Amino acid sequence: METPSQAKPLLVVDDVSMHFPTSEGPLIAVDHVSMAVKPGEFLSVIGPSGCGKSTLFNIIGGLQGNYEGTVTVAGEQIRGPHPAIGMVFQEESTFPWRTVLDNVAFPLEILKMGKAERYEKARHFIAMVGLDGFEKRYPAELSGGMKQRVSLARTLAFEPKILLMDEPFASLDEQTRLLLGDKILQIQQELKQTTLLITHNITEAVQLSDRVLVMTYRPGRLKRMVDISLPRPRTSEVVGSTDFGGYVATVWADLREEATRGLEESEARSRKAG
Repeated sequence: METPSQAKPLLVVDDVSMHFPTSEGPLIAVDHVSMAVKPGEFLSVIGPSGCGKSTLFNIIGGLQGNYEGTVTVAGEQIRGPHPAIGMVFQEESTFPWRTVLDNVAFPLEILKMGKAERYEKARHFIAMVGLDGFEKRYPAELSGGMKQRVSLARTLAFEPKILLMDEPFASLDEQTRLLLGDKILQIQQELKQTTLLITHNITEAVQLSDRVLVMTYRPGRLKRMVDISLPRPRTSEVVGSTDFGGYVATVWADLREEATRGLEESEARSRKAG
């Protein structure tokens, strides 16, 4: 029987590049990025602003075409939205006219699942994200963190094999981020969910991940893949450990170098334009 470390990759990104036309010539957003993600693995992608993280996210999620290279899920090449991939975005995306229950049940309604069955499944995922008792509430009655839990439950409801999250906690305070991180870890371990997280937050990346991919400033390339060998099950309590601090320092050294390069290039362009 295969162990997780021996399992074949579920998601493979092979030599992916993406160029955008601009008035100053082609802008290389992602440049020959390759990675393989195994079933049940949690991988975070981190890098300075403008490094192509979200472009890579949109390519994998099928929202961005016209790229070079290939993306495969379970050996199948994809070139658009795929039922095996669910996405959670930075902007909370609840429907304000629907209750929590109807928000979470929405994708199952689209799939023509019967009302009783979809509500039963929706309640299961509402409980999983810790929103028991809020089924009849509307988004306007919820905090920002609770709305993101609704978005997460709605995405999980159709049981994707791969969960993509693009800065889902960016608008939340640090305490709420850490607590939601604990909930994400709990869910990921319970479902054995293969998860990719795009983030600017080093603490979040190290807390949640099996590996952290650090991208270079534009053009976005793979600078380093950092293995996070902290024990699981893992909670936000690990943040105060010495080992955790070492991983944060390693990622920060790379990220600081790239962010500094980005700032210097931006200042140079400003001087040239002036």
